[in-house]
Amino acid sequence: MRLSTKGRYAVMAMADLARRPDDRAVSLAEIAARQEISLSYLEQLFARLRRRGLVISARGPGGGYRLAREAERTNVAEIVLAVDEPLRATRCAGHAGKGCMTKGERCLTHDLWEEMGLRIHDYLASVSLADVVAGKLHAGRSVAA
Repeated sequence: MRLSTKGRYAVMAMADLARRPDDRAVSLAEIAARQEISLSYLEQLFARLRRRGLVISARGPGGGYRLAREAERTNVAEIVLAVDEPLRATRCAGHAGKGCMTKGERCLTHDLWEEMGLRIHDYLASVSLADVVAGKLHAGRSVAA
């Protein structure tokens, strides 16, 4: 399963917010420059993140975005799901209760891909923004810099 740019960029931008030492609001232009992400793309992502209660926005001079809660209490799966990225690996995604085959049957490998998607979701749900910023995987291994 491959995560699209929406999910990856949302996590990158949220990690950028989480690593700020103070609680000041950060403009999307600053994040866009540091993370090399299009400003207009970030605006779309942050509208979704704000609607899901993951960030707080402030207008005016000194305005921008802040995390809505501590980085330790925000997990990566929440961020990915907030930008409408389903964590599914099967091709049956849009077939309400039916399989992906022509007659509505499940493909031979459906259970394999479904289980993999569940494990990916569980893993991303176990990793907090604080873990990402600290460079640590949930299992406590350090990420090479």
